[in-house]
Amino acid sequence: MSTKNFAKVYSAQTTLLSAQIIDIEVDLSKGLHSFTVVGLPDKAVEESRDRVSAAIKNSDYKSPKVKNQKVVISLAPADIKKEGPVFDLGIALAYLLSCDDIKFDPEDKLFLGELSLDGYLRKINGVLPIVLEAKKQGFEEVFLPYENAEEGALIDGIKIYGVKSLKEVIEHLDEKQTENKLIEQEKKTEAKTTKVDYLIDFGDIKGQERAKRGLEIAAAGGHNIAMYGPPGTGKTMLAKAFCHILPELSFDDALETTSIHSIAGTLNETLMTKPPFRTPHHTASHVAIVGGGTIPKPGEITLAHRGVLFLDEFPEFERRVVEALRQPLEDRVISISRAKGTALFPASFILVAAMNPCPCGNFGSKRRCICSHMALERYKRKISGPIIDRIDMWIEVANISHEKLSEDAGENRESERIKENILKARSVQKERFINTNKRVQTNSEMNSKDLSKLVKLKDDAQKSLNTAARNMDLSPRAYHRVIKLSRTIADLDKSTDVEESHILEALQYRPKQVNE
Repeated sequence: MSTKNFAKVYSAQTTLLSAQIIDIEVDLSKGLHSFTVVGLPDKAVEESRDRVSAAIKNSDYKSPKVKNQKVVISLAPADIKKEGPVFDLGIALAYLLSCDDIKFDPEDKLFLGELSLDGYLRKINGVLPIVLEAKKQGFEEVFLPYENAEEGALIDGIKIYGVKSLKEVIEHLDEKQTENKLIEQEKKTEAKTTKVDYLIDFGDIKGQERAKRGLEIAAAGGHNIAMYGPPGTGKTMLAKAFCHILPELSFDDALETTSIHSIAGTLNETLMTKPPFRTPHHTASHVAIVGGGTIPKPGEITLAHRGVLFLDEFPEFERRVVEALRQPLEDRVISISRAKGTALFPASFILVAAMNPCPCGNFGSKRRCICSHMALERYKRKISGPIIDRIDMWIEVANISHEKLSEDAGENRESERIKENILKARSVQKERFINTNKRVQTNSEMNSKDLSKLVKLKDDAQKSLNTAARNMDLSPRAYHRVIKLSRTIADLDKSTDVEESHILEALQYRPKQVNE
C-alpha cells in the first residue's frame, strides 16, 4: 500500500518457536528532521535508523537524514516486542515508497534482511518458520538475504528471491525504471540424505555387548537409557556411536527440527535430515538446558527435539536441571512460565545418561573407593525416584579384561548391521501407529489407551509381568514402561505378540540400586 507521504510493506519475525507477520508503516510530515521507530522496538530495531539511512544513501538515493521532515515508522501489531535487524530491508523500501523515490505494489510480498551500511544484506535467523507462516497467510513472494535463499526454498508453493543488496531489490521491483533487472527465483531445495559417516562404530568398542544391545533397543523404540559404571569403560563412546544408528528424520520432522535450530541460530546446514545430538556440559546453567529468559527461548532440551540429549556425568548436573526433566520425559514438552507469559516448547527426545557408580568412580571395582558413606548417600540422592522411574533402561558398563582389549576388531561394520535392525523395527511401528495421526511414532510414545489397544501380551507373558511387578513393587508408570520396552524387543525379534522372553528381558533393564 502506498500513497504520497505514506507507505506500508510487510515483514516478519520469530516469536518463541513460531513466526509473526509484521506490518511496516511509514509516515512522512513536514517539520524539523526526526526519525522515530514505534511499536515496542528493541535496541537492534531502533539502531536500524542509522543502518537504513546509510544503506539508502549508498544505494544512490537521498538519505532520510539530509531532509527536513518527520519520519515515523510503525511496526504493528504494536503490543508485540520487535527484536533483531530483520526489518531493515522492509523499512528501507517502505521509506523510499513513501517519499515517491520508487514505485511498486507491496501487496503479497514479504521483505526480510539486515542491511549493512553499504546496502548489502546479511544472513538472518529463523527464515524457515517465517516462510511457512508467509505461505499460510497467503503471501506469494518472499525477498530475503541470498545466504538464506536455499533454506527458504525448502517450502513449496511460494516464490523465494535470494537478494544480495537493497539496490538489487529496487532494480527488480521499481516500476519507474525503464528496464528492470529481474532477480532469478530460487529453485525448490531438494532434501538430500547424506551417507552416514560412522565416526565411532559399535565395532570400535570392545566387549560391552549388553550395553550395545540396550542401545539398539533404545534406538528402535525411542526409549530413555542410563549407563553406569567405572570411568573409562566406554560410556561416552557408546553414546557417540548411538547417534549414528538412529534413522534419518522424515521430511516433516526435518522441517520441524530445522525450524527450531534456525530460530536458535544453531543451524549449520540447509535441512537437518539426521536427528540432533546435543551434549551440554554438566556445568551448563538451568536456563541453558531447560530454556527461559525474560522472553522465553529454547534450551538444550528443545534443541534435542527429535534427537538425542546426552547428559554425561548425570548426577553432576545441577539438581533443579535434573528435576526439570520430569515434564519432558513424561509429556514430551517443556513448559516455561515467566511474568510475561508461558511458553510451551516441544521436547521429544531420547535421553542418554552416563554416570559413575560414585564420586570417585571406583565403587564396586578392584580399585579402592575413597568416598565416605555420606558422600555416597549424597551422590545417590542427586537423582530422585521420579527421574529414575522415567528412564526405561539402566545398563551397567563394567570393566572388561585387557585380553579382550588386545583382540583384533577386524572390519568394523557393526553399527551398519544394528541400524538395519532398527529400521526394520521402526517400519513395523510405523504400520502399527498409522491411525494415530502422527501423535505416536515410536513405542515409547504410547499412552495407556494405546497399550491396551495395540499391544497384545501372551498369557504366560502377562502372568510373568504381574508376578514380577508385585515382587519388584513397580509403579503403574514403570509397569507400562516395561510393556512398551517388551513391545520394542518383540519388534526387533520380528514377533507379532509380546512373549514371556520379551517381558523377562525388559525386566532386566529396570533400575537396581546403583551403589549397592
